[in-house]
Amino acid sequence: MSPGKDGRKVAIVDTTLRDGEQTAGVVFAKSEKIRIAQMLDEVGVDQIEVGIPVMGGEEMEAVKAIARLGLRASLMAWNRAVVSDVEASLACGVDAVAISISTSDIHIQHKLKASRQWVLDATARAVELAKRNGLYVSANAEDASRTDPYFLAEFIRVARQAGADRIRYCDTVGILDPFRTCDLVKELIYTQGIDIEMHTHNDLGMATANALAGVRAGATYVGVTVNGLGERAGNAALEEVVMALKYTMDLDLGLDTRRFRELSEYVARASDREIPPGKAIVGSNTFAHESGIHTDGTLKNPRTYEAFNPEEVGLERQIVIGKHSGSRAIMNKFKEYGVFLTEKEAAALLPQVRALAIELKRPLFDKELAYLYSAHVRARPEKSAVGTIGREGR
Repeated sequence: MSPGKDGRKVAIVDTTLRDGEQTAGVVFAKSEKIRIAQMLDEVGVDQIEVGIPVMGGEEMEAVKAIARLGLRASLMAWNRAVVSDVEASLACGVDAVAISISTSDIHIQHKLKASRQWVLDATARAVELAKRNGLYVSANAEDASRTDPYFLAEFIRVARQAGADRIRYCDTVGILDPFRTCDLVKELIYTQGIDIEMHTHNDLGMATANALAGVRAGATYVGVTVNGLGERAGNAALEEVVMALKYTMDLDLGLDTRRFRELSEYVARASDREIPPGKAIVGSNTFAHESGIHTDGTLKNPRTYEAFNPEEVGLERQIVIGKHSGSRAIMNKFKEYGVFLTEKEAAALLPQVRALAIELKRPLFDKELAYLYSAHVRARPEKSAVGTIGREGR
């Protein structure tokens, strides 16, 4: 568990290999699972949820292979509240298990077709078995955000008495907002006195916000996935949660964030899910500047339009030349080519840059800028800057 600057300890629990792979259409090969686990460990993730051993076959073999790697991170296997599930996890050599069961009435009645008492009894049996065998246990309250508060308190009491080390608070269908999340989690911690893990989904676009709200309320574990993979709209994204904790709550968890883009790219390829250019933290546009005012400010001081340095997450700053560019950006771009334009020359070239960008409906490549500059030189040789453009394109 990683301490923040203020002494608070918050652990990152990555479930890319379990909940992330449950994204519709996503399948990781065994070799990919092993590499993702290694990369997560190298980045500094505290706990990795490695899969569901009771599925058997390739899934169980992948979990066993990861357990043999000797990683620093704790390795957690996911289980239903079923004895045979826990036994399958024990056979894999993991040090922790998540024991998950639905706690909301809609799930109990329509999915489990059982009773509240059955849920409590099944939870106690599974947790007790895991603890007898020396495992760390997270008791997962699936659909906790739609669970009757009194029954959720009873579930936590039973799980804790059976030996559970923490409770995973699951906003399974992503219905919470950060304000309600903070209130609910704060009340649970105050009344139940047990560690809480936030496990949030993004159905309403608030997974990361709800995860942070839970931490603000006192949760000491946060469940995440790389790139926000997960069922339906996905889970809270590892890269978003870690950077948001650092820059909004002054909780630097000590992860090697410089490898976030590399990690995101690998998981994107393995999952066949491209990283959107505008993806927070790791998207290619995160540090791309085109607007004239923004570019001018960024060139003078990057912090004017950047919350943190691109190198922190493995990216580079890009000054894009297009429809919204200004003279300052034109001058800076040509300076890279060894061409030093005056403000007057840049202003004269700017309308041509904008016209071509509008025609092409995109920013311009270096080669296209070179063509415009050459035409400008031919048209007004006596007023053009001295120099040549060495690049053929980017």
